[in-house]
Amino acid sequence: MCALSSQKKKTERNGIQIIELMPLAQKWTVMLFLGTCLLYCARMAMPICAVNMATTFGWSKTQSGVVMGGFFWGYCFTQVLGGHVSDKRVLLLATTSWASITACTPLLAQLGISSLTSMTVARFLMGLLQGVHYPSLASLCSQHVVEGERGFLMSTMGSGSYMGTLMVGGLGSVMLERYGWESVFYRAGLLSGLGTLGAMVFAHLCFSSTCYTLMSWLPTFFKDTIPHAKGWVCNVIPWLVAIASALFGGIISDHLIQQVDQCVSLSLLIQFMSMGVSSVFILLLCRPLSFPSAVIFVSAAVGLATFNSSGVSVNVQDLAPSCAGALFGFMNMCGFVYPTGLVLVYVSGYLIEVTASWGYVFSLITMVNTMGLGVFLMFGEANRVDFDLRKASYARII
Repeated sequence: MCALSSQKKKTERNGIQIIELMPLAQKWTVMLFLGTCLLYCARMAMPICAVNMATTFGWSKTQSGVVMGGFFWGYCFTQVLGGHVSDKRVLLLATTSWASITACTPLLAQLGISSLTSMTVARFLMGLLQGVHYPSLASLCSQHVVEGERGFLMSTMGSGSYMGTLMVGGLGSVMLERYGWESVFYRAGLLSGLGTLGAMVFAHLCFSSTCYTLMSWLPTFFKDTIPHAKGWVCNVIPWLVAIASALFGGIISDHLIQQVDQCVSLSLLIQFMSMGVSSVFILLLCRPLSFPSAVIFVSAAVGLATFNSSGVSVNVQDLAPSCAGALFGFMNMCGFVYPTGLVLVYVSGYLIEVTASWGYVFSLITMVNTMGLGVFLMFGEANRVDFDLRKASYARII
């Protein structure tokens, strides 16, 4: 587990030496922009869908106003509380909660009680949970960001709200016309949930989709491309390599972290091996190969992919050790549900049938791996997001 790692500087106030955390504005700007963007995607889903929902449930304009106004009743109750607690753990819990409510809104509307009542309560809870966002961030920024960088940081957060409104207004309107109002809430809730710990979750989602697509189609690949392949070889050797590789990766990871104590760099390196280098061997499967070469490349790809167990799978424990179990469950659920079971395995079968070429499948797998790795390399983090601010703000030395 990695401790919070931040550069520090010393200043003197009233003769007392104070150790302050160095400016974090550069590091936070992108993440806060995306977080606020997703916040507004979820917040504006109801106004975008209000007309269609009113038609579906027979609401009058007054009743639609009651539902949409429920948000602001909840919103006003947690403003002061959000500024008082100003804890990343509270923000994490609140974000996960309102993202879940957003995704479950279509289900709540189908409960046995009145849709007007259930939707008003849902909007009230949304407001209650989102109310802590801006006050908490204002308090966090005042404690961790120097005066000369606060203006740009807060204005960037503000522009995130407009970007979120633009996104849900554009993409939401398209989904509303094609798939119905329910799809807007599902997508907004899912994206917001992923945005909680976006880089890590997205990387795991991409890894899971490619890993289980390989598991599903590799036996067929050997039968189609190398008919004389011996099943006990191609279906056994890669997984024997995977066992040894997974154990080796864990040992190396623990050894390196004890030597260098740099969780971020180590996580990025291990994930690069898992998703980047393994993709090179997957691409090599696109061309005609002999049976021994195919087994070697598949074994190398599968073996390197097991390094994920020492990368992203450990990263969730570094980021939020107090709720690592719940977050890993959420991350794993996303990996299995979207796009693994619903899209990628199916698309791979479709590509094989239509093109009669495995090259498209392995190219697609490489592309998904590259996307996940790219996001993780750019935004991957290992510092705790559930730390106690009282331990992280200022240390006084008399």
